[in-house]
Amino acid sequence: MNKTKTLSVYFTGSGNVKQKVGTLALYKEMLCAFEYDDSWIKTGFSISPFSLPLEKKVFIPEWEPFGGIYGVFNDSLPDGWGRLLVDRVLAKNHINAEELTALDRLAIVGSSGAGALVYEPEQNLEISNSILDDYDKLASECKNILNSKNSSDLDSLFLAGGSSGGTRPKVNVNMKNEKWIVKFPSTVDSDKIGVQEYKYFLCAKKCGIEMADCKLFPSEICDGYFGTKRFDCNPLPVHVVSASGLLETSHRIPNLDYNTLMLLTMKITNSFSELEKLYRLMCFNVFAHNRDDHSKNFSWLYNFEKKEWRFAPAYDLTYSNSIGGEHATTVDGEGKTPSFDNLLSVAKKSGLKESWAKETAMEISCILNNMLGEWIK
Repeated sequence: MNKTKTLSVYFTGSGNVKQKVGTLALYKEMLCAFEYDDSWIKTGFSISPFSLPLEKKVFIPEWEPFGGIYGVFNDSLPDGWGRLLVDRVLAKNHINAEELTALDRLAIVGSSGAGALVYEPEQNLEISNSILDDYDKLASECKNILNSKNSSDLDSLFLAGGSSGGTRPKVNVNMKNEKWIVKFPSTVDSDKIGVQEYKYFLCAKKCGIEMADCKLFPSEICDGYFGTKRFDCNPLPVHVVSASGLLETSHRIPNLDYNTLMLLTMKITNSFSELEKLYRLMCFNVFAHNRDDHSKNFSWLYNFEKKEWRFAPAYDLTYSNSIGGEHATTVDGEGKTPSFDNLLSVAKKSGLKESWAKETAMEISCILNNMLGEWIK
């Protein structure tokens, strides 16, 4: 595999036109410097408002927290399951994954990452083009990978899920010209994890939380696999950045508070309706015991035509814990046992109406107790 020295970054989210955003270049053999293209400065937008303002200069990142790359580009890289697959395919091709830079890994992502950013020239690994379409077989092969066994269908898994983030195994599938993600159990999940996440989806919708369409995909060995329609590319790719990417902070370090996310949302959207979306999600996460609410589980989308940001649909909602069993993102400073008072304090500090915030929190708590009581009590 040839070492990547420079990459062109393109935006693909406006019709069928691919526009050059800028160039990434290796600096001091370890840092990925970035510069906007002149034409993008005239007609584009800041792809990461705080770290990469739309201006003519060479931006040079720190080594931490993403290994010498800016957060918005780190969002394009697979982690967890996706990185595991990439590293297995690299080993199969006799490539030492430890010698790759972030620029090399972005070249492998190419056009397969989340959102509207693509990277050229793309680095293609030697794999077969076969695709598995049996979900039970996919789940079985995923389990083999997680158990550190060889998989006879590694290439298929890589093609289907090599750009995925998150720890649970997953694949991308096309269904009626729409792109969906299907998840499979990890080694610590029960066979009912798919049904559980689907019930969380139904409950979230009842609570007024925006989510992409979800469904259970069929299985002959369990009650079904949870699948969700991708909100970052249907029908066209949409530029998406996580809180981790915007704030240049690793999702592996629980250092955020919902007060910070509220300020961030108001700063880039300037909309109280978007704040209300985040407040509903915060209440849901607290009452539903979804404590893996780290900085990669909150994202914002940019509408190129309207020239505005909005809070992305919620995702990865299920019963979960984080470090020490606490919330990864604290609620007004409280991570272990957030209370109604903590929720209302966040609302007050963000400028939301107290009466609305109290009524909304009580409504969501009631819905959750009625629909998810078997898990959260």
